[in-house]
Amino acid sequence: MTVEDKNQEEPKAEETPVEEPKAEETPAEEPKAEETPAEEPKAEEILDYLGKVPSNNSIDSFSSGDTVILNLLIKEGDRERVQSFQGNVIRGSHINGNKVLPGKTFTVRRISSGVGVERTVPISSPSIESVKVIRKGKVRKSKLYYLRDLTGKKARIKEAR
Repeated sequence: MTVEDKNQEEPKAEETPVEEPKAEETPAEEPKAEETPAEEPKAEEILDYLGKVPSNNSIDSFSSGDTVILNLLIKEGDRERVQSFQGNVIRGSHINGNKVLPGKTFTVRRISSGVGVERTVPISSPSIESVKVIRKGKVRKSKLYYLRDLTGKKARIKEAR
């Protein structure tokens, strides 16, 4: 029986090292808690990214209600061409000198063959060649979705003085 006691003691000794890695896993969880402060610099990196977004200097200052000509670069296979889209800005605005944030868009609407056509474009898009303001509109709302239901003279926007 003494031999069996020795055999039983040896597995107990083996079980002790098995418990030691479990004790080591607890400190391994603590660095995970330390990773949370490491996420804060990621937020700072995002702020740095916002400062690095290039602004397009060929975009005039505009707001909703303005009539603009939007020149876009269109890629067809190997060729590139410029396509113009003239219409009223029904959503979005841009002021020269201000930072362009990613995700900021504007929508231009026009009537083509009796059908309303809207184009939503990101301001920081490299496909924009230029945006020229033809006429400043006098409106009291920032989003002119009500123009979708109007036709003819009722859909006109007064010119700002």
